[in-house]
Amino acid sequence: MTTPEPRWPLEGVKVLDLGQIYNGPYAGFLLAHAGADVVKVEPLQGEVLRQRGGGSVPLSFAMLNTNKRGLAIDLKHADGKALLLELVRQADVLLENFAPGAMERLGLGAETLMAANPRLVYASGTGYGLSGPARDNLAMDLTVQAVGGVMSVNGPADGPPLKTGPAICDFVGGVHLYGGIMTALFERSVTGRGRVVEVAMQEAIYPVLTSNIASLHRNGWQQPPRRGNQHPTRGSAPYNVYSTTDGHIAIICVQEAHWQNLLEVIGRADLKDDPRFASQALRAEHEAVIDAIVEAWTSGLGKSEAAEMLRSNRVPAAPVRDLVEVTSDAHMHERGMLQDIHHPTMGDVVLPTSPLRFHGSPDPSIRLEPDVGGDTDTVLADWLGLDADGVSALRRAGAIRA
Repeated sequence: MTTPEPRWPLEGVKVLDLGQIYNGPYAGFLLAHAGADVVKVEPLQGEVLRQRGGGSVPLSFAMLNTNKRGLAIDLKHADGKALLLELVRQADVLLENFAPGAMERLGLGAETLMAANPRLVYASGTGYGLSGPARDNLAMDLTVQAVGGVMSVNGPADGPPLKTGPAICDFVGGVHLYGGIMTALFERSVTGRGRVVEVAMQEAIYPVLTSNIASLHRNGWQQPPRRGNQHPTRGSAPYNVYSTTDGHIAIICVQEAHWQNLLEVIGRADLKDDPRFASQALRAEHEAVIDAIVEAWTSGLGKSEAAEMLRSNRVPAAPVRDLVEVTSDAHMHERGMLQDIHHPTMGDVVLPTSPLRFHGSPDPSIRLEPDVGGDTDTVLADWLGLDADGVSALRRAGAIRA
C-alpha cells in the first residue's frame, strides 16, 4: 500500500484576510497554518498592529501573521475597490474584524461581495455582533472583558475587578471565527453556496464563564464574591496556588484518588480518616485548613521539585512559570509548537505554529510575516493572471502600494 504524500487539509483554499490587531488575524493564522493560501490585505501604510512597531515589526504582529502572503490595497480608491472585487471572485473566504458597517461604507459589504461570488464565505468578527442595540459600541479586548463579565470574576475577593493577563476575548473570538469559517466551508461542499458567518467576542467569551455562572446559580442569582485562585464555586479543595522556596505551584484534587495520593506525598496519611475531609464537599468546606496543610509542605520545596513529586504520584500539579520559562518549554519545542527563529529585524525570537495538528501533514513550519504588500506581484499573478504591466498600472494609479 502506497503511503500518500503529506499534505495540508486546506491546500487550494484561497483566503483574503483583512483582519487587524488580534481577532481576525488569528483566525487567518489558523487557516494559513492549515495550508490555505492566506493573503493579508492591508492598507497602504500597513494595518494598525504593524504600525505599533514604530518603524519595525512588533513581535505580536510577527506571531499572528506567519505563513501569509502580503498585499496592500487602498480600498478607498476606485481601482482598489475594483481590484478587491476581482480577488473576491477567486476567493473562498474573506475575513474581517472591522467595526460593523465599515465594509458597507466602502461599498464592499457582504451583500456586494457575495453577489460577485455566491460561493464566498464572508466571515466577520466583531465585539458585539452585526445586530442588536450594542452593535456599534466600541470594542477592545479590555472593554469586552469588562462588559462580558470576565473582570467581575477575576482577582482576589478584597480587591478590584481585574482583567486577565492575556487578551482572551480577542483570541477566543478568533478561534470561534475559524470554527465558523470551517463549518461554512463544509456546508458549501454540500450546497455549493457560501454564507455570512459572524462571531461576537462578547458571545464567544460567555461559555468561558461556565463555572462562574454555575456559582451565580448556587448563590441564588446574586453575584458571588471573587475567589482569586480558589475554585469559583467553592466545589473543590485543594484548588489553589501555594508558595514554594522559589515561586509558586498550582495544585488541584478533583478525585478521591488525587486527595489520597496527595496525603501520601506530603506525609499526612494520618488525615485519611479525618471526618472533615471524608468527601469532596467536606474538603471544600474546610478549604482554609487544607490550604494551610498543603502550604506547610510546599513552602519548604522548590516549585519544580514539588511539582515533580506530585506528578509522579498522579496528583494534578504544575509549577507557576514565568514567560521566560514558557517560551523555552522543551515539550512545546519538541512538538514544533514553538520554534527558535532568527528574524531579520528583531534578531533571535520564539514564534508559534498552530496548536491544531493534522496527522499526515508535513511537520509544522514557519514562513515569516509578509512585508506591507510584499507579495503583490506574485499574488496578483497567481490569483488574477496579471502581468507586470498590469501591476505597474495599479501602482501608478495609487490603488496598491508602490
